[in-house]
This record gives sequence, structure tokens and C-alpha cells, in this order.
Amino acid sequence: MTAELVRGQNHPLSQVRLEVRISAGAPIVAGATIGDEQGKVHGVEWVAHPGAPTLPGLEVSKQAAADHRLAVDLGAMPESVHRISVLLALPSGVGGPVRFGAVAAPVVAVTGLDGTEVASYTITGLESESAVVALELYRRQDAWKVRAIGQGYSGGLTELLTDQGLPEARRLADVIDAAVAQAHSRSVAPPPSRTQDGDRTRRTASSPAPAQSASPYAAQGSQDTPVPGAPEPVSPVVQGGQGTGSAQPASPYEAQDPPHTPAQADPSGPPQSSAPAGAPINYSHPSRRTAPPPPAPPTAPPAQSGQAARPVAGDATGWSMDERLYNQVWGMFEDLARTVAAYRSAVDFADSRLEKEIDKALADPRSRVGGRGDAAREAARAKQVQLVDQARAALDRDLSQLTAEAEVVEPALPLSYASWDNPVWHGYRVPMEMPMALRLGDLRLPESDELSIPMLVRLPLERGLWIDSGGESLDGSFLDSDELRRLAMEMAVTHAARLLAVHPAGEFAVHVIDPAGSGAPALGPLVRTGVLAGPPAAGAAGVADVLGRLTQRVDLVQMAVRGGAADSLPPDLDTAQQLLIVNDFPHGFDDRAVTQLRYLADEGPAVGVHLMMVADREDAAAYGPLLDPLWRSLMRLTPVPDDHLADPWVGHAWTYEPSVVPRGSQVLQQVLSQVAAARRSWNR
Repeated sequence: MTAELVRGQNHPLSQVRLEVRISAGAPIVAGATIGDEQGKVHGVEWVAHPGAPTLPGLEVSKQAAADHRLAVDLGAMPESVHRISVLLALPSGVGGPVRFGAVAAPVVAVTGLDGTEVASYTITGLESESAVVALELYRRQDAWKVRAIGQGYSGGLTELLTDQGLPEARRLADVIDAAVAQAHSRSVAPPPSRTQDGDRTRRTASSPAPAQSASPYAAQGSQDTPVPGAPEPVSPVVQGGQGTGSAQPASPYEAQDPPHTPAQADPSGPPQSSAPAGAPINYSHPSRRTAPPPPAPPTAPPAQSGQAARPVAGDATGWSMDERLYNQVWGMFEDLARTVAAYRSAVDFADSRLEKEIDKALADPRSRVGGRGDAAREAARAKQVQLVDQARAALDRDLSQLTAEAEVVEPALPLSYASWDNPVWHGYRVPMEMPMALRLGDLRLPESDELSIPMLVRLPLERGLWIDSGGESLDGSFLDSDELRRLAMEMAVTHAARLLAVHPAGEFAVHVIDPAGSGAPALGPLVRTGVLAGPPAAGAAGVADVLGRLTQRVDLVQMAVRGGAADSLPPDLDTAQQLLIVNDFPHGFDDRAVTQLRYLADEGPAVGVHLMMVADREDAAAYGPLLDPLWRSLMRLTPVPDDHLADPWVGHAWTYEPSVVPRGSQVLQQVLSQVAAARRSWNR
């Protein structure tokens, strides 16, 4: 049975030798790019187009045509290839339409070699676009799926290829246009249009199995720090169907704050997974190194027919178990984003269809009254309910699979990824190496109330944190300002404690500025255990002293690094990572102190100085636009659940829930005591 996909929906592929059949109302250019596990296209040699139509396992048409057959042999794909994106574009310089809105909606179908359709997708909603990423075939744990993308580009092939990460996009677009123009001058008439039997092509074509050849494999660095941003997007994005590109953002999540500017977007496409219950889910981080990792740990035995595959913790690529778990969590995050996006898209489609059918029924005066009109409306509503129920069933299936995955992944997480109620903290010992990431809380969507995804950020931190001590709760009710400030400061202490706990002794230092001493109760655990680099700074003199020392450190390290003279740093300079917690900003800060804070926020992370501010932005309104750059440079977190973060793929507004220590638990005190003991031993 053919799967009729909607934007963002995916479907499993059971065959490795396939055809991608394309039918349009006018001659179009068809091509394809291959990408690594992050979707990155490493160069023009990773693009199949009319001027260079073959790649290992892939062959495209050499000229523009109304119908195309692209040959795909997934079994012949190099192991480094994880995504195949099918591209369509209107040819330039040969006449004809210049935008997809002027032609019939293209239809793209994945078929077996015998012509049996596996999945099809009608690309609707295009207007001024002249190029589009139609769909992608992607690898998930050695299994392949197809996903409907439908991401259009008004800037044509150049914009599309740029979004695919190709710096030479304009030159390649010119090469493609030239090849198409040359083929056009000797082309024959296009094949006949589709007949009523629905066959989208008329020619028979063999599907050559391209010879296996080495594929370019460039390592891609990844300093992604997950920080969803939101409706000021957390980075987020080719947004599954609605996004704009495939350039990987530096940060997966971006804080969403209305006065802020939206965060940049990241690659990928929309949502829902219509994979059968037994299909495995792949978990690969959207921006990690692509050097070939060692073999993944043994996977669970194959599921019996009709049963879902048993989840396995660490069932992702990576050099170490920590990296595998990190990639697995990111895969869960991506899969949940996409499956919910597909569900929402399907519901929107059902609602839109209902309105159109009712409008059509009411357009005929004879059907506005009486049984005929009622029957038409009832039939339209029944169809809408059926479509929504089908979408919900697919969503529930995917949520069930992800929930099962979360149940085995959560207990296996290492210290830096684990929640505070994870038993792993009971056996805490000061680590010998710095971890690759840190957990800052959890993320969930309204459709997945029972399923939360750990929010992991890469270390060392690439941007500071702003713990918002103002605002309102998620349900719109205002909280007591004093209570909110207390919660915000406790949250800052919890994050600082985790950062201290996951670093080796002497590799991380925490400073505190508390001008009026209002944060003393929350700072108790840090002060009592002696893990701070010094007592909390109070008053104008204390603020000036701490800021002066840290800005001087940033200046010295920057000069040493730029001059290639790192060995010339003063012997008494603390080379450990530094965290500055600032409470109750901007009270107690003059203009000089504010300027120093902005300098630390901008320049500090690159040389190991990080900023964590506990503040209510409304309190800083008197400074006008002066502080806007400071707020924008920080990732906003809230001490109470808030839907201010967004994913890098489809831009959902995710509810952020802070990571808190269970009430009555002594785990924080016990962990900090060991950190303090290790610090004292290291200083001897």
C-alpha cells in the first residue's frame, strides 16, 4: 500500500534498489546531494546534477524534463553517506515558468524497480520559489527511511545549495544551468503527460547500480551547545518543512524572549514519523564530528514479527559511551520534534480540508438548507475526524517508541547528563576528565506530556546563562517576585554545583557577585562547603574587584593566545575555567561595571571565563537599549517551567523544566563536600 506523505512525514524503506519518480507540469531540473550523518554536503563532488549525473549508488537525469526517474541503490552508498536529498529547480535561460507557483504541484514518488510505489508526496504550497528540496532518504541505524521535505527557495539553486552548506554554491548553480541549456538545445520533446491510470512516467528505464567508489569524507567539527531558543528559535533551522536551510546552527536551542531577535535556524525538515512500530529510530547529533567512529555497542536482538525493537542505551555512533548517549539523546530530541510537527501538519491539513469542503457545499444555494447540505457537512466532518485520528495513531506509536527508549536511556546517563534523582549521584567521585556535555534541564511538548528529553549543552560553554528572575508562570499567573528571585538563585547554585562536580579538581572555579547580600540563603551550600574561589563579593568595591580581576584574566589570555606566547602567562594566573555568578543585576552596578560584564559575556567564553546572571530584565529597563547586546549574548533559562525554547529543526516552542534537587535530598551537599575535599588536596 502506498504511503501518501504530508510535509515532514516519514516512511520506512524495505528495498535498497529504488527509483525516485518525479512528475511536474513543466520541464524541471532534478538533482540530488548526499550528506553525512549531520546532513552536511562536503563539496561539489557530493552533488549529482545534469552536468555530473552519477555518484556511487545514485544517477540523475541529464536534462530538464516534465518527468524524471532517478536511480538509487542504497546498498551501494558509502558508509559515510547518511542522507540523500532530492532537489528540483526550474531551469533558467531556457524559457518557461520562473516560479513553482505558476505550474502544477510536482509529485515525487519512491518506487521499486518494478514501478510499485512505496511512498509519494505532492509538493503543495509553493509560490515564488524556483527551487525546492523535495524529499530526503536517510539512514536510521542501518535502516533507510524517506521523509517529505518540501522546502522551497525563492533564490533558486544558488540559495538552495548555499543552504546545503556549499560555499561554491553560485558556481555550481551556473554549471548546472549551463549543462541544462546545452542539453536543451538537443533535447527531444518531453514524454506524454500522465494518464488517468495515475502512472507518472511513460518511459522504461533501467536502474544501473553505480560502482562502489570511495566517497569524500571530511571531518566536521562540532561545538554545538544545545540551547533551544524559541519562538525566537533555539536554533534552530531548516525547519522541517517550514524552515529555511540546512546550515547547522552553533546552538541547538535559543532562548525565546519577545524583545530579542530570533535565533538562527538549523537544518532538517519537519516532522512526523509514520514508521511501523518495529522500525528502529536513529539518534545522531545534528552537528558532531564525522570521523568514522568505532563500532557501536551490540544492539538488542531483532524483535519478533509485529513487535517493536527493544531499545538499547548507547545505540548511536560515537567514540565513547558518553558520546553515544549524547548522540542518542539528540536523536530522540530530533525524532520527537519531527513526529509532533508531522502530527500538527496533518491536523492543520484536516482542518483546512474541512473548511474547504464546507465552503464548497455552501456555495451551492440548493445545498444550504435541507438534508443535502447537512449530509455534505457531516461527511466533511467525518473525513476530518478520520484524518486526525490517523495522525494521532501515528503520533502515539512514535511516542510509545520514544518513551520506551527514554526508559532505558535515562538510567544509563553519566553524571553530567543525569538528573539529580538519578542513583548515579549516590556513587559520586570527582572525575579525572572533563565531560563533553552538561544537562541544564528537560524539554517537552504539549503532545508529549509524559515524555521529556534531557537538555544537553556542550562543554566548555559557548555562551553564558541568564537565569530569569522575573516574568510569569507558564499558565499566565504571576508569581511572587521574592519567591521567583529565590528560585532563580537556587537554580543558579544548582547549575554551578553541577559544573563543579563534573570537572576534575582544580579545573573549574566559581566566583559570586552578590552586591546587597540578598542571595546569601541560596548560596549557603556553596559557601558552607568552601568550593567558591572566594567569599561572595558585596558592595561597589567587591563588584569592582571581581570584575577587574576577571577582565584582566581575559585580556592576558587573549594576548598570549594571539601572540602565540601562552608560556609567558604570569605563574600565579589561574588557568582553570572560571564561572562568575551575578545576582540581582543591575542593582549595585555602575556604567563601568556594566561595560565589564558585557565584555566578559562577549569575550570570556573563548578563553574560559563564563557568565551566569540572575536578573529580571524588566529591572534593567532603565538602562534602555544599552543592555540589549548583553541579554542577546546569553541563553535564557527560567526557574519555573516556561515554553521559551525552540528546536533546531522545526522551531517548536518547547516547555523548559529546570533541573532541581529533590526536596529533602542531601545529594547536593554530599557532592559539594567531595568537590571541596578534592580541591583542598589539589591545592596542597
